[in-house]
Amino acid sequence: MTKVFIGGSRGVSRLSEPIRMRLDRIIEKGLPVIIGDANGVDKAVQQYLNSKNYLNVEVFCSGHVCRNNIGNWKQRKVSSTARNKTFDFYATKDRTMADEATVGFMVWDGKSKGTLLNVFRLLKRQKKAVVYDVAEKRFYELKALAHWEEFISHCDGELRNKIEQQAAHEDQEHGSLSPESSKPRRVARL
Repeated sequence: MTKVFIGGSRGVSRLSEPIRMRLDRIIEKGLPVIIGDANGVDKAVQQYLNSKNYLNVEVFCSGHVCRNNIGNWKQRKVSSTARNKTFDFYATKDRTMADEATVGFMVWDGKSKGTLLNVFRLLKRQKKAVVYDVAEKRFYELKALAHWEEFISHCDGELRNKIEQQAAHEDQEHGSLSPESSKPRRVARL
């Protein structure tokens, strides 16, 4: 079954109509949603799902306490060996969600390194990612790493370098993908 990893930029706290329409399709299909606990997109999507009384949600948290769990849904606390409240500390739960999801839906502000890393993580695991670029008011459907190259080529060079460096760091620290996590899966259209 399709499991949707929803995430995005902390700088986005309002969901536009196109985003809400995609969320409504996820709700209509009854797809399981996994989401982080950050402010911004995570919190806004949690508020929207809660307003729709959607129960098929699991909130992933780094460490022992969830920052946001608006619907009081099931929580998954992911432990990290990284220093508390650092980028790597929160990235541990993001890697876990990318492993468990079959597809991703990311809302990007055009600047967030973390959001783009989640897209890259999904694609590297041979999973599709739908990205809504808030600045461009446009959806991108990325189905393979080849699509990633085209998508990232439009981004600022400094941002591309940061993403590439962080991805290389993760590969070095956490190893390459296991064969099981990289098997393609059939997923519902978001």
